[in-house]
Amino acid sequence: MMLNNPYARYANNKVNMASPAELTLMLYEGAIKFNNIAIEAIDRQDIQEAHNNIMKSDRIIRELSVTLNRKYAVAKDFDTIYNYLMRRLHEANMKKDKTILEEVNTHLRSVRDTWKQVMQKCRVGDVDEPLAKSRV
Repeated sequence: MMLNNPYARYANNKVNMASPAELTLMLYEGAIKFNNIAIEAIDRQDIQEAHNNIMKSDRIIRELSVTLNRKYAVAKDFDTIYNYLMRRLHEANMKKDKTILEEVNTHLRSVRDTWKQVMQKCRVGDVDEPLAKSRV
């Protein structure tokens, strides 16, 4: 049983106790991780593992897109980014092209790092609207 595993319990608790902003950060990290696994699989010519991990990354990006809080103008910008990343992931999956996956990771790291900065500013009270209440 998975919950008997101390690591699984820790990971489950981490997700359950995370704020929406922290969950968003975890999603960025997960997409990057799955792209890295896909890149390694392409290097090994393991087409099925590459496909599976690209699809995991795609599902994460899709989740980020559908959960955008559209009352904020910046949501439109995020939606444009997410749609671009999903198109590139589909192309990478069709071609099994690790260069495209590396490009997607570059964009994801940039968005993730920006997200971290916003989270830090919210913690010190530099942002008017608390980020912890909703995803952008």
